[in-house]
Amino acid sequence: MKITQEKINSLQAVLKVVVNPEDYQEKVAQVLSDYRKNAEIPGFRKGKVPAGMIKKQYATPVLVDEVNKLLQNELYKYISDEKVKVLGSPMPKEGQKVDWENDTTFNFEFEIGISPDLDIKITKKDKVNSYKIEADSTLVDKYSNDIAKRYGKMSNPETTSEGDLMMCEIEQLDVDGNLMENGIKNSATVASDYISDKKIKKEFFGKKVGDSFKINVMKAFTNHSDLGAMLNISHEELHNLNSEEFQFTVNTITTMLAADFNEELFDKVFEKGTVKTEKEFKAKIKEDAEKSYLGESDRMLKNDIVTYLLDNTKFDMPDEFLKRWLVHTSEEEVTLEQIEKEYDMYSKSLRWQLIENNILENFDVKVSAEEVEGHTRSLIAMQMGQYGQPVPEEDKMNEIVANVLMKEDERKKVYDQLYDVKTLALYKENFKLTEKAISYDDFVKLASEK
Repeated sequence: MKITQEKINSLQAVLKVVVNPEDYQEKVAQVLSDYRKNAEIPGFRKGKVPAGMIKKQYATPVLVDEVNKLLQNELYKYISDEKVKVLGSPMPKEGQKVDWENDTTFNFEFEIGISPDLDIKITKKDKVNSYKIEADSTLVDKYSNDIAKRYGKMSNPETTSEGDLMMCEIEQLDVDGNLMENGIKNSATVASDYISDKKIKKEFFGKKVGDSFKINVMKAFTNHSDLGAMLNISHEELHNLNSEEFQFTVNTITTMLAADFNEELFDKVFEKGTVKTEKEFKAKIKEDAEKSYLGESDRMLKNDIVTYLLDNTKFDMPDEFLKRWLVHTSEEEVTLEQIEKEYDMYSKSLRWQLIENNILENFDVKVSAEEVEGHTRSLIAMQMGQYGQPVPEEDKMNEIVANVLMKEDERKKVYDQLYDVKTLALYKENFKLTEKAISYDDFVKLASEK
């Protein structure tokens, strides 16, 4: 087989392939021989069907199949051996006709897209902002109070107020405001924190056990999954209510009394003896909160770096080829017009892939099999710890790691995680980062605007 490359331009080429009889004859003959050994045709014993009959019936489809296999193997071998940086995959040139019945030498042409040459350098001239999310006093107080409530005690106040849990009898009303005959009825716990409408929320406060009041449930509760569970009806039934007005009758009132900020609470939350005062407690809450924000800050940094590099790395791509290639390789039937509408998103993703691959190559970033195995061990140990289980013994751990990494998607997930860690470290080291302090609320607002 002979393969030659003919450049169209710097980003496109045609691979011309000549398949000669000696490339496929032996394999085709072997397959036909196997067919003859196993063929079961009426009038002939198994393995005794005339070779001519087998050849007449199967020669052409076997030839097509074997030549196509040969093409696929040899094309990718050529691309690998010649280090051709292909985008997409070889695509048969349109309009080619092959006479499988009469020809013995076959000529094929495949279009290929070629990756542009990149050489991306990152220096301290490349600047991006890095955000340090700070937990302000309002947020620290909220977290501290939530923890104090979590470790507090239950009580049953006489009247309802903000944050209380109420066990209510919930009954559907008719258009006249009376209890509906055969209407929806259920007993459920209602948390005032989940009531969306502020005006309706006030209806729940200042009530005693036995008090009743009427509300529109669809206005009060915008989370329809929670509302459906509260009324014990399906999603479909919820959206086909013949009346949205319900009567709530308070059966019980429960509230959580927050624990006092003392050493008893501090020792429950943190290692015994490490925190002794409320000031130290809140300082530790602040420290832990800000540590938990590092992941969000890193994600924004990575996104900002991606945007920066995409905006500042200019190069051409074989766009017209790639559009036709996407149509050709799509599992579903799509038109060029449909591809045109979504091509910018695909192009951006591919451009970033090329940029990052070039950076990984230039900075010699690699992930070894040992690192993958070690990271998998850490993930398994962490998961075991979350469920309160001991870390497995060495032999058992080796077995679990091997089973996880046998799955291609799991193995790829671990590789991707390690590459993310290494590339982020690379960016932090080589970019000039301008650190900016920001509150969590302002950070969330900034993230939503990007």
